[in-house]
Amino acid sequence: MDDVEAIQRTVVISGASGGIGRACAVAFAARGDRLALIARGRAGLDGAARDAERAGAADVITVEADVADARAVEQAAERIEEELGPIDVWVNDAFASVFAPFTEIDPEEFLRVTEVSYLGYVYATRAALQRMLPRDAGVIVQVGSAIAYRGIPLQTAYSGAKHAIQGWHEALRCELLASGTRVRTTMVQMPAVNTPQFDWVRSRLAEGAQPVPPIYQPEVAARAVVYAADHPRRREYRVGGSTVATLLANAVVPALLDRYLARTGFDAQQDGRRRPSGGPDNLFSPADADKDFGAHGRFDDRARRRSRQQQATHALGACAGRIAAALSAPRAGRPPRRLRTPERPQFRKV
Repeated sequence: MDDVEAIQRTVVISGASGGIGRACAVAFAARGDRLALIARGRAGLDGAARDAERAGAADVITVEADVADARAVEQAAERIEEELGPIDVWVNDAFASVFAPFTEIDPEEFLRVTEVSYLGYVYATRAALQRMLPRDAGVIVQVGSAIAYRGIPLQTAYSGAKHAIQGWHEALRCELLASGTRVRTTMVQMPAVNTPQFDWVRSRLAEGAQPVPPIYQPEVAARAVVYAADHPRRREYRVGGSTVATLLANAVVPALLDRYLARTGFDAQQDGRRRPSGGPDNLFSPADADKDFGAHGRFDDRARRRSRQQQATHALGACAGRIAAALSAPRAGRPPRRLRTPERPQFRKV
């Protein structure tokens, strides 16, 4: 079965203390799932756990861990299975970034963004597969971005990491399909989202950082992640009309989009107000160790709570599922069809 039944599951979410990860914690909790929340900031994790408990989670544990540390991720996975049972869903969402022109980003900063935003996904997925493959069951959801296909100025490190995730995810998916395992991995490409990141990401911009409009609330992103976890057969999902339009334009007229972003990309990512000095910085240490920032950023008055494109995608998916079920049901008086299953290469345990 490629889609997942709506039963109580053990769900792991990295980057769960704020933004999309935190909204995902609440969305999965509302279904009664057991949650393991991974992040670095103690205050943010405690706040996320409270939100999840209020939303109806069957159980919640928090794990302080840096996903850039492969050993820490493996130890987190081991503890999670000891306390909550086998991991059914793993959501990768942790990231770091630097807002600055490429020539103003130090090598150490570029390395850190890559380790968290790309290798953190790799390490977490490896830990998840180590447990899912022997059971022949499980879903891994990679939280991506339109930036995975279309890099933008002032975010070279983050753009590079998201592109890396995209290529790695495609290669891994092919290997899983070739092996015949029922473990699934899928990716959700996000639009601009109203999260606290724009107040705690390291920045060298003269003005405050902001997402490129249109902006969506993190709950829109969370609904997409839950849907992807329930329907992991698709290789990826795209959230928001802006994401679809951007990726289409990049596929058809990439050079024209380069010039457009060269003209507009710098101003579109700054809010017109001078950036205050001495603000939080979460690149090498958590910004929410002592202060809980919540799921939302400071753009509530501009952020959309719904995506018509997302609603249409989910509706079409439900319709397609019903049609497939009807076509696959055996007809009266006819024996069920027997399908030949070709031999597949063995996917070796990690």
